[in-house]
Amino acid sequence: MTPYRRLIVLLAGLFGVAGVGLAAAAAHAVPDASLATAASFLMIGAASLLGCVALGAATGRRWSFADLGAGLLALGTALFSGAIASRVLLDTVLFPMAAPTGGTMLMIGWVALGLAAFERARSHA
Repeated sequence: MTPYRRLIVLLAGLFGVAGVGLAAAAAHAVPDASLATAASFLMIGAASLLGCVALGAATGRRWSFADLGAGLLALGTALFSGAIASRVLLDTVLFPMAAPTGGTMLMIGWVALGLAAFERARSHA
């Protein structure tokens, strides 16, 4: 596994634990639908990052559109969920337009991941 893919797997784990924590906070400590949304995006992001790594590795290439998708999904998830969580929990704006920027990155990341469908596996000749 490449160092980049290892980083993506690490981020998946961090997103997963953060998602569970935010879901618990939304259910028990700070009942806010926005916080629950941030939690859901983190957990979906965690699973999608693992899928991107698996798909990228399955191509046999050191780099794949799945890797590009993973990076964009990771950044988008962090921005989107981070902006929401920071607004709800800290009453702070991460930076202007952080959530929409993250959401746009998420959409572009999903498109990049979709492009991986057209990659050819590396031949082992």
